[in-house]
Amino acid sequence: MTYEPNDAFGEHRKLMFSVAYRILGSAADAEDAVQDTWLKWSAADRSQVADPKAYLVRIVSNLAMDRLRSVQARRETYVGPWLPEPILTSGDTADAVANADALSVGLLVVLETLTPLERAVFVLKEAFGFTYAEIAHAVERSEAAVRQAAQRARAHVQARRPRFQAGHSRQRAVTERFLAAATGGDINTLMQLLAPDVTLWTDGGGKVRQAMRPITGADRVATWFAGIAARPYQGIEPAHMIVEVVELNGQAGIVFRGVGRVIATLSLDLDDDGVIIGVHNVANPDKLRAVATGTIHHF
Repeated sequence: MTYEPNDAFGEHRKLMFSVAYRILGSAADAEDAVQDTWLKWSAADRSQVADPKAYLVRIVSNLAMDRLRSVQARRETYVGPWLPEPILTSGDTADAVANADALSVGLLVVLETLTPLERAVFVLKEAFGFTYAEIAHAVERSEAAVRQAAQRARAHVQARRPRFQAGHSRQRAVTERFLAAATGGDINTLMQLLAPDVTLWTDGGGKVRQAMRPITGADRVATWFAGIAARPYQGIEPAHMIVEVVELNGQAGIVFRGVGRVIATLSLDLDDDGVIIGVHNVANPDKLRAVATGTIHHF
């Protein structure tokens, strides 16, 4: 894919990836949607395109919705819990920090339960602030249909994930404390950090050994992590792992590396008191490529 930096496609490429990734929850699928958008853009009569940004968002939104419909069936037969593909991000702007929750793994998991139309409408409205008229044009529906989809999506998301305001600095501090306790096998500290009804989701995709069902309860989750610290993980001794806190999906997260590869990521969901209510652990190697490449996405 080649284009001039000052071309409209190059100017809006970051936006297109951001839209597609939030709709699909997969960096690889989002990149494919952007590439397919480029093919359509290349073949278009650009003299007839009055608003390149709206045109490109319309194409990538519809391509992402079409792709989501095709992959949803595969996700229903996925081995174990399905989690979004984590990406490295940079919250180096005030807007990025303010909108970090809109990119979080926890929210993307909830968005998985929406229809493709509801998800696209929610993303365009809540994450990017498009008007209903603009969204109606993008998804090729009436404005009334878009408003109804937005209302359903918003109610669904709020019922399953109230918006928390733990804050960037607190998120990182809790993540660092959690990492120290987990790698040190410190169950007492883990119990202090975890909500009584905390849930752990582990995504190995059937390719690495992980819990096949969500693990619920502070005792069980703390014991699981304490056990990980005491034994090899994917054949790698804990002493031979490199573990660091990085920014994943707009929030502090943890990356585990060993024998020259990324072996897992961890993302934490906090309530507004800074207590951990959810842990998302991705170990499926197919979902670690975006982190392994080291590409940082600026949203």
